[in-house]
Amino acid sequence: MYIGIDLGGTNIAAGVVDEAGKIIYKASVPTLAQRPIDEIVEDMANLCIDVVNGADCQISEIKSVGIGCPGTVDNKNGIVAYACNLRMQNTELGAMLEKKLGKPVNLENDANAAALGEYEVNGDNADSFVLITLGTGVGGGIIVDGKIVTGHHGAGGEIGHANVDHHETESCNCGNRGCLEQYASATGIVRMAKKELAASGENSVLRDAEEISAKAVLDAFKENDPVAVATMEKVGEQLGGSLAIFACVTDPETIVIGGGVSKAGQPLIDCIRKYYREYAFESCKDTPIVIATLGNDAGIYGAAKMVL
Repeated sequence: MYIGIDLGGTNIAAGVVDEAGKIIYKASVPTLAQRPIDEIVEDMANLCIDVVNGADCQISEIKSVGIGCPGTVDNKNGIVAYACNLRMQNTELGAMLEKKLGKPVNLENDANAAALGEYEVNGDNADSFVLITLGTGVGGGIIVDGKIVTGHHGAGGEIGHANVDHHETESCNCGNRGCLEQYASATGIVRMAKKELAASGENSVLRDAEEISAKAVLDAFKENDPVAVATMEKVGEQLGGSLAIFACVTDPETIVIGGGVSKAGQPLIDCIRKYYREYAFESCKDTPIVIATLGNDAGIYGAAKMVL
């Protein structure tokens, strides 16, 4: 058996996965990302023990552990080269957890792991496949000819840090300005909604909210709240336009939208698809854009599949 860990900016999820790739038991804890990395690793190790106990097995039965982690990952050496949302730089995350558990640890970018999970389960033997995850940040996993594209620096598929607005004045967590993550992540959606509220005189349920969350914006969007609709139209244009560019590079058979924001469902897909079709190269206009089906399990499943 194996353990798959999905280390996110909001939650750490882990599960015990059997030889057939089935999740036997899973659990999660808050990441509390602003803490020192040592504390996060300690929680990861404790979570691994918890899921092993929940799966009614022993840690001695676990052959290896896979981690999906945000940011640029050097998976050959188990190092997170840079993860802005977790404040990691040249962090030997693999070795740190290996020391805690006494098990081999394999590290991969979290969106790559999620893409692998979705591809293995729902790829339908596609040769090319793009997953974009919309969560605390924006991640991407690209599969070409059945293989994850990692690139020379491990930054392949870093869709969230593609520059999509050269006129942006606010900085992204990565230090650049105008990254897709600033518009299409959960935090980006909140930022965009606050700007829309300030610029618009429209009535909106968001004006009465004590604290605006991405979920509140998405719920209001589904109810045709004018400010939420205007916000998501701008988000959809950024996402649709960006995906049209990526499609010119990889020409995927399928584009899959995952992460917590994808829970908005078909209204979100329709908004993205409208702008994707407007900007896409003619040959790519009809590429299917669908919601990921594994949900929060994709990262666990993909991380485990890496070591199966």
